[in-house]
Amino acid sequence: MFTNRVLSGMRPTGSLHLGHYHGVLKNWVMLQHEYECFFFVADWHALTTHYATPEIIGQNVWDMVIDWLAAGVDPAQSTLFIQSRVPEHAELHLLLSMITPLGWLERVPTYKDQQDRLTDKDLSTYGFLGYPLLQSADILIYRANRVPVGEDQVPHIEFTREIARRFNHVFGREPGFEGKAEAAVKKLGARRARLYRQMRTKYLEQGDGAALAAARALLEETQNLTLGDRERLFGYIEGGGKVILSEPLALLTEASKMPGLDGQKMSKSYNNTISLREDADSVARKIRTMPTDPARVKRSDPGDPEKCPVWQLHLVYSDDHKKQWVQQGCRSAGIGCLECKQPVIDAVLAEQKPMHERAEQYLEDPTLVRSIVADGCEKARKLAQETLRDVREVMGLSYS
Repeated sequence: MFTNRVLSGMRPTGSLHLGHYHGVLKNWVMLQHEYECFFFVADWHALTTHYATPEIIGQNVWDMVIDWLAAGVDPAQSTLFIQSRVPEHAELHLLLSMITPLGWLERVPTYKDQQDRLTDKDLSTYGFLGYPLLQSADILIYRANRVPVGEDQVPHIEFTREIARRFNHVFGREPGFEGKAEAAVKKLGARRARLYRQMRTKYLEQGDGAALAAARALLEETQNLTLGDRERLFGYIEGGGKVILSEPLALLTEASKMPGLDGQKMSKSYNNTISLREDADSVARKIRTMPTDPARVKRSDPGDPEKCPVWQLHLVYSDDHKKQWVQQGCRSAGIGCLECKQPVIDAVLAEQKPMHERAEQYLEDPTLVRSIVADGCEKARKLAQETLRDVREVMGLSYS
């Protein structure tokens, strides 16, 4: 149950671009070698802001999965699935809503931010208000303990931790819990039981966070415990009840440093993107027509790279030697703007080449993508059903 499991998802609201690659997908590719990873298409989340244009979602789901595969996400190492194909997400969302204070949802920072920013959409819906709770259900249904997010998303993870804590507090009080927990301690063996008790005492009496972490690590390493005993011992460490839903941790990721064609952050809303699998001629044309330092009216005019959007791309793609060449050549008018842009074009195309190659087999045979996702949905649903079985039981819904 308490494993190093990562969960992350993306909404299928448009084609992916290089900003997505540098901000999210490169990180996914790295994480799949270190953790058990579950990556999902968040199609229900897309409906919270795009319910009036559902055709956008349908068109983008499969293209987005191909983009993931093209970027190097490996279905042999990661589980790829579609949110709406695992209906347990929705049931857990409903059950969690029974104990979620309304004020908790209204205080999520992005709730007001999005309402202020997306003024062209009607966001006064229950779905939009409740999407942080659905996001929590997405994480908790898999008992994922790592969620890769940028700093702006940390409040969502804290919200999820609060939901898990509240749920465990309300429903984790099984009859005879302490006696069952003590019996489980004895199953650890004499040495581990002694260590567990020492660390539990340190945490309960002194609030020693290191002792709490060490006790959790000890339990994660112990193989001969039943799932129920493991859950009890995790809860017993903190002096509470049985842990049904585990609290996830935010796995902080660096913000994408990928600038758009105009120097601003790469974003579809700014119309300044290069798609992940864009045609080479289109990529070259877009970069060649990028704006440059306005002081360079003629080829012979010196310029300042700091005032040129092309320099921002050199910071992403060029080594120190190439950057020095740009700085010197631009400031002395030793190179022209088209000369300056060519290494960026070459670097972007080199980055995209393996993406095109990986995508080719899926474009030629779409059934391969459907098969990968079907297998992923089956695996994801099995895990989700296990969690939901435990949730139903403690909420009194397991009767037949």
